[in-house]
Amino acid sequence: MSLNKVLYLSKICTLMKKKVLSVLSLSVALWVNAQEKDSLNQKKIEEVVITGQYMQQSINKSIYKVDVIDAEQIKNMAATNVAEVLNQSLNIQITPDSRSGNSTAKIMGLNGDYVKILIDNIPVVGDTGLGSNIDLTKITLSNIERIEIVKGSMGVEYGNGAVAGVINIITKKTSTKKISVRGSLQEETVRDNYDLKKKGNGRHIQNLNVDYNINNEWFASINFNHNQFMGFEGESKGYKYFGQDNKRGYEWNPKDQYDASALLRYTKNKTTFFYKLSYLNEKFNFYNPEVNRNPLNDGLGGVAYESRDKRYNTDRWVHQFNIQTNLGHIRYMGDFSYQNQDRKYYDYNYDIPNRTIKSRQDEKSYYKTDVIYSRGMFSNFLDSKVFDFQLGYELDYTNGYAALIAGDFFGEAVKRKIFTYSNFLSAEWNVSDKFSLRPGVRLSLSENFSNQYNYSLSSRYKTSENSNLRAVVGSANRYPKYEELYTYFVNINHDVQGNPDLNPEKGFSAGLFWNQNFAVDNDWKIAYGVDALYLDVRDRIEMVMVKEPSTYKYMNINKFKNLLVSANVDFRKDQFALSLRGSVSGTSVSMIDLKSSSPTDFQYLVQAGASATYKLKSTDTNFALYYKFTGPDRLYVSDRANDFRLGKIDSFHMMDFIVSQPFWNKHFEISAGVKNIFDVTRLNSTAVAGSAHTAANGFVNLYYGRSYFARLMFQF
Repeated sequence: MSLNKVLYLSKICTLMKKKVLSVLSLSVALWVNAQEKDSLNQKKIEEVVITGQYMQQSINKSIYKVDVIDAEQIKNMAATNVAEVLNQSLNIQITPDSRSGNSTAKIMGLNGDYVKILIDNIPVVGDTGLGSNIDLTKITLSNIERIEIVKGSMGVEYGNGAVAGVINIITKKTSTKKISVRGSLQEETVRDNYDLKKKGNGRHIQNLNVDYNINNEWFASINFNHNQFMGFEGESKGYKYFGQDNKRGYEWNPKDQYDASALLRYTKNKTTFFYKLSYLNEKFNFYNPEVNRNPLNDGLGGVAYESRDKRYNTDRWVHQFNIQTNLGHIRYMGDFSYQNQDRKYYDYNYDIPNRTIKSRQDEKSYYKTDVIYSRGMFSNFLDSKVFDFQLGYELDYTNGYAALIAGDFFGEAVKRKIFTYSNFLSAEWNVSDKFSLRPGVRLSLSENFSNQYNYSLSSRYKTSENSNLRAVVGSANRYPKYEELYTYFVNINHDVQGNPDLNPEKGFSAGLFWNQNFAVDNDWKIAYGVDALYLDVRDRIEMVMVKEPSTYKYMNINKFKNLLVSANVDFRKDQFALSLRGSVSGTSVSMIDLKSSSPTDFQYLVQAGASATYKLKSTDTNFALYYKFTGPDRLYVSDRANDFRLGKIDSFHMMDFIVSQPFWNKHFEISAGVKNIFDVTRLNSTAVAGSAHTAANGFVNLYYGRSYFARLMFQF
């Protein structure tokens, strides 16, 4: 980096002047000299979880293996949305789409369609349905208490789409103060681009949260967030460029997000309920790389340079009501939600040299989804600590349409309704003080599909006072989505159709999870664990060529298997914490095309990660370092010759370093640091399949490179 750039970036924060090697040297020195006492950790209350539980439960006693990312970890990461937090987790790959602006979670080799995303136990509405394929950049972090992650099929507890795992985002609903005001201002570069002006470069993030304890029973909270990303040009040349070499626009298109929420909570005796209203608006700009050169025929040789651009505008409303109470000694927990997401768009002709819109279409809905959802659970029927069972129901009524993929070629969108209803039953038997068992079963009914049965059997054995062995088997189904059922794209060159006769996909997983923690001399605390998980998905839905040269149809034809073995060890002493993680996963995919089928051997992916934090007791200065390595990824893809070949995506390293300093009695805190220290942008790839008309790209857009940030937080 040149001296001029360093001086320019120093306007954000003088701490950013250090080069990467200096940053790493500082962090290593701090680890070696970590000797101070962490009085806060001595008093830390045992962590609790709710995902997959009958009621809020100690994480140590949970019958499922639940990974937790708490609020302190999230703050140390200086992340601004859920996608950025999960990027640091092993075996969770965030898959960004630089054209749409969406980023979804991939677990055990399966994309976002197979990962259930919840907020406070309620599935989140997205473009294509409820809970799955959710854009995680649309979920901000300023009011989040923790994130809970369970890997494996969770169909009994969470139904459709919970095939590879569940990510449950728990928001804050209490405060220890009468009135609490929190907020932050964060400025980030986008690689080497930054400008504080509204129309400049970089990222500009602001949030504000106000909590109010009205009295001993009532609590209210409001929250506001703004996240403005000005885009990243990369090898493109921006929206003002009008050369005809397909280099106009951005590698990462700009987007602007606003979201707000309000919560009202009541607690008295054994009854608690809350109502939460959330709203999100996102504007996303797609700048077409193709530029048209149109003669003006004005007798002067005048020429107009225009491009056909697109503007997306997403609105999401979420109404959520939760109640927990006792009906006699029977415990009841009910969730009720109405959610609406409407992603609209319009095309417009942009006069590039004159910076004006010459003409535009009317705005139309691209994806629109309305959902009525309810989930209720009854437990503690026998009022016994030895044996209990839970009876529950889940209702999902989804009404909407996807205009372009459902046949909007004559101005009319195809509307569809999908209604599902489920009952589930599980029993928890504490056979002894050391051994617990929980079997479960779910029946799902749908007017569109045949009845689906899911089952699970979970057990926990307390191998010692500080160690547990868990064994979990379970199944889950995934219903076909709009695109797979109703796509209709037929013209002189294409014939791509959905299949309304598709069957739901069926997933099965089995896992063993062992963990132990203990203390040694000199107050060192050590925790470690080993996980082994197997996942099998049948009746995979894929688009298949059924007739040459370009007739495609969605069919239940493929199979998918994944093996995952991972281990972790955590060290903690006083103000110092170090975590080391590693995993190996293998994926086997059986794919059938018109003329051939793919090999079914396993392809393996290695990942490793580390995180370290250290706090200076004298000044409360906190240092945090996060590292993740992802090895080369190999998978079979179909090429244009109707054959299968083994493709490869390059390996990469990610590292972030953050320094935080509180002041004025901890009412304020300044943080600064470097994200993506190794400047990862594109990865070379031969694992992207080409279409019948185009060759595959030789790269995958993963990130936009190294960035620097500064953040000011305040709380009163």
